[in-house]
Amino acid sequence: MELPKLNFQEIFDFKLRKDKDKFFIYDPIRKSYLLLTPEEWVRQHWVHYYLTVKSYSVSALVTEKKIVLNGLTKRIDLLVTEKAQPKILIECKAPQIKLTEKTFEQTARYNSIIGAKEIVLTNGLQHIHAYFEEGEYVFYRP
Repeated sequence: MELPKLNFQEIFDFKLRKDKDKFFIYDPIRKSYLLLTPEEWVRQHWVHYYLTVKSYSVSALVTEKKIVLNGLTKRIDLLVTEKAQPKILIECKAPQIKLTEKTFEQTARYNSIIGAKEIVLTNGLQHIHAYFEEGEYVFYRP
């Protein structure tokens, strides 16, 4: 399986497994192997980034949390917490998905339920990072 090189300076030590014609990646948060989809490839980069580079504990990271938005059940990709409070909401897209204003608005809607101070919208190649201040999102400049 050919996986794209993502836009991270670090190289992470992923545990990969193949079963028949499918590939799986170990998720240290859920402590199990998950089907390796393009979106999961991006999410696991962020999980490893926060565990190894930022030194967060596994208990500070939440994946696939269900939320209800306008009567519909949705799942957030990754939430970084500090002292059990939402800090950074990360919405992961597959590398081939273009990040647009529409996809950013989706992330902001999810955050209206979560209440994190920062959000990251990423496809692994491009990362859009913003923080919420005085009722609006302010974008970080790289």
